[in-house]
Amino acid sequence: MEKIFKLKENNTTVGTELLAGLTTFMTMAYILIVNPDILSYAGMAKEAVFTATAISTIIATLMMAFYAKYPFALAPGMGLNAFFAFTAAGLFGWQIALIAVFIEGIVFALMSLFKVREKIFDSIPKNLKLAVSAGIGLFIAFIGLVNGGLVVANIPAVPVTIGDLGNISVILMLSGLVITMILLGLKIKGALLWGILATWIIGIFCELTGLYVVNIEAGVYSLIPNGIFSPPPSVADINIFAALRHVASGVEGLNVFNFIVVVFAFLFVDVFDTIGTVIGVSEKAGFLDNDGKLPRVKQVLLSDAVGTIVGAGLGTSTVTTYVESAAGVAEGGKTGLTALTVAALFGIALFFSPIFAAIPSFATAPALVLVGFYMIQNVVKINFKDPTEGIPSFLAIVAMPLMYSIADGIVFGVLSYVILKLFTGNRKDVSIVMYIISVLFILKLVSRATLGY
Repeated sequence: MEKIFKLKENNTTVGTELLAGLTTFMTMAYILIVNPDILSYAGMAKEAVFTATAISTIIATLMMAFYAKYPFALAPGMGLNAFFAFTAAGLFGWQIALIAVFIEGIVFALMSLFKVREKIFDSIPKNLKLAVSAGIGLFIAFIGLVNGGLVVANIPAVPVTIGDLGNISVILMLSGLVITMILLGLKIKGALLWGILATWIIGIFCELTGLYVVNIEAGVYSLIPNGIFSPPPSVADINIFAALRHVASGVEGLNVFNFIVVVFAFLFVDVFDTIGTVIGVSEKAGFLDNDGKLPRVKQVLLSDAVGTIVGAGLGTSTVTTYVESAAGVAEGGKTGLTALTVAALFGIALFFSPIFAAIPSFATAPALVLVGFYMIQNVVKINFKDPTEGIPSFLAIVAMPLMYSIADGIVFGVLSYVILKLFTGNRKDVSIVMYIISVLFILKLVSRATLGY
């Protein structure tokens, strides 16, 4: 382990890396349940999508572990899977949507090989990188609050509000938040993980005593594992070959322009969600150098691209670097051994899905909220005294949670940065790459206005 991951050089230990990997896994294992549910709306079999989700996560994260050697985990991305199921598949069917993801992954890989994405990464100003990190902190905290039921939407005249404090799931989430805060305050190693496990165990006790009532129709599932072992289902009916066979049999009324726009949309969100996540987590972990650049960024981005190709090949939506990697970084994860641990645990989950499927979102929600606490700390490093630096940073920070998108936060941050610099006589601060990115962002906004995404 020392030879492969250089643990001493990175001031870490095997124990710390294993614990960090376990923590990251616990905060992102929900994707094994959520992704199949979402893609099932596109007509894909849940059981097969579960297998595709797990295997694509394992392969992409292993590449991150041994090739890039960073503690980042990868899996099918939230938001991207919703776009796949409700927009792309709605337009063309899941088969052509899957082909679009496969093509996007290939383009993504070529961009990585020719360092296009690396240039994009390096071109983003230091203050915006800090803002992205802080914005992701708010975003991931917001995800935790929503997953825990403490924040709800669909209230007349009010976009979001506090959830039902009488709901047992919300009570358990709040209990977990209090427990985890105390553990952090006591500086207990692995506080986030122990908080998750403690909350889950309390939930099981509440189910056994009748306080937590299972109601599948209402989306309230049992916290007690339904069995232990389950062999992984086949992906033969949902993989890229099944999609290509469908296309070969004949497709009528395919709008090529809309198909290209969908590929671009997948590419856009994947590029900037990944860049935003890598910037944010890297800043928190201290991986960025004095110029705000990330060593081995090409390897990171190529791992992400290969994950998307593999994922589409197996039968799932775009694979991307996970913001939940910040949970492992917060526990001290610094090397690829953390990522290797995550991959190994997803490998276990592939065969013991009933156990991992029983971990509820209210148990992982407190960890996400408190990871947000760690990441928001970067906001104090931003130069708010200069409006041309501070305003774009502010817009990027608030846009991410309020628009529920890392990519959209980057769009508003970059566009406002370029506009302010141009009209305040600071053109020298804007690189050619930033101008190109701005034009692409504008085109993306136009495509959203016409296509709806």
